[in-house]
Amino acid sequence: MHVALRMDDTLRRAALLYPDVESVIEGERRWTYREFQEEVHQLAHAMTRLGVEKGDRVAVLSPNTTAMLQLFYACFQLGAVVVPLNTRLLPHDYLYIIEHAEAKLFFADDELIHLVESIVQSLTTVSRFVSMPVNGVASEREGWDSYSNLLANESTEPCITEIEETDLATILYTSGTTGKPKGVMHSHRTLYFNMQNTMFHLRATDSDVLLHTLPIFHVNGWGTPFSFTAVGAKHVMLRKIDPLLIHSLIKNEGVTVACMAPTVLNLLINEPRFHEEKTTAPVRIVIAGSAPPTAFVRAVEQQLGWEFLQVYGMTECAPLITVSPIKHHLMNETEETRFRMKAKAGIPMHNVEIRVVDDEENEVPKDGKSIGEVVARGNMVMEGYWKQPEATAAAIVNGWYHTGDMATIDVEGYIDIVDRKKDIIISGGENISSIEVEGLLYEHPGILEAAVISVPHEKWGEVPHAIVVPRPGTALDQVELENFCRGKMAAFKCPKGFTIVRELPKTASGKIRKVELRQPFWEEKGKLVN
Repeated sequence: MHVALRMDDTLRRAALLYPDVESVIEGERRWTYREFQEEVHQLAHAMTRLGVEKGDRVAVLSPNTTAMLQLFYACFQLGAVVVPLNTRLLPHDYLYIIEHAEAKLFFADDELIHLVESIVQSLTTVSRFVSMPVNGVASEREGWDSYSNLLANESTEPCITEIEETDLATILYTSGTTGKPKGVMHSHRTLYFNMQNTMFHLRATDSDVLLHTLPIFHVNGWGTPFSFTAVGAKHVMLRKIDPLLIHSLIKNEGVTVACMAPTVLNLLINEPRFHEEKTTAPVRIVIAGSAPPTAFVRAVEQQLGWEFLQVYGMTECAPLITVSPIKHHLMNETEETRFRMKAKAGIPMHNVEIRVVDDEENEVPKDGKSIGEVVARGNMVMEGYWKQPEATAAAIVNGWYHTGDMATIDVEGYIDIVDRKKDIIISGGENISSIEVEGLLYEHPGILEAAVISVPHEKWGEVPHAIVVPRPGTALDQVELENFCRGKMAAFKCPKGFTIVRELPKTASGKIRKVELRQPFWEEKGKLVN
């Protein structure tokens, strides 16, 4: 028997088994699963009335809101394709993505419409614009339909289209730092396998309360909106990162799990309230992105009393492919060793195959030292890049997706990301991991944030340079920083210069924009850093 895997089945199950359980909290408003599903049905009917058919693309610009989550499920029911937009882009970025995706409808949060006002008249594929509510209210705008008005007179009965699991569910546009953004195509099938992996490896249950600290537009919130819905858990929406508000929500709503980038976690670790008024709920903090310093793991588990979970993935893999638990027979290792293991990308998730290979596609030795590129295959790998077959062929070679991430692998199968292929610093023939150097810098008591980049050098070709943010009330001295580094790492790995700044540029998901940091140093090839 073949029954298509559908992402909207996660909501169907929750509404069937947990109809009167709280599903979503946003500010002062609360929805049960029955109420949430009824509004999804109403939205699906409204979208059908506006002309949306199976396969049509629907663009959405929104922070983490109930309306955005409802839009995902309404599109899944209709077989439409959700195109989430990063809230930190520029007008010309939105114009390119919406036109490239050929979106038929465009939904935008009322507070964010100003970001696209200058390009609305230039959108040739969009037939209707919908303003999404803020705190339940959307202002009346000429040329925009009101989300609430659309739902008002629609039926709460199901509105579901027959689809196949290989039909597209979302198109996720990459940041485009090396050219035009690429649209990563994910089907119901690829998202479904990621959803199941997330449920299993993050141990999702109906007792969980998920705080959406990660933008849902960022790889569909890593799949957590769907996995925690499937088990009947409660979602707590967060429009923007606010450490004090996060502390309040964890305390008052009984939050048990939250996913975030290391930079966001760093904000919480350095917020005094989390140390003065410790939360009592058993919180699991899920981190992805660059490998975090061991100091982060120690702070989370010893100072905050939470559980630290490291995962690894990328947009093209829906996104998670590894997780870093401590194997049972390794539980007796020293505390510091366990912390180091938890900070690694980890071991492959279920239904995922991973290799670490050299330039000739040979697997590197499992010695925890030899470096190669991470390649992966499985049911969660993208269908390809939207309308870019050449880019698809370059990324998926002989059935394996090439991640562009460089890593080691040890005898236990733990993968440790040492850097992005483009971020590895090759100084005088020596490979230097910027992630490793950053991890050591975070051990300095006066450093709040750190990014290590390559800068040109006359003798060595390139050398590491550190850009650091001091902790509030701390003055950093370059000579003292140099001495600190020499006591922590080999001389060739030590930054050959330091730039002290108030803040680092970041993406919407909290990743540091190293391309932006490198640019001034490399714009003039003759500029040297001694």
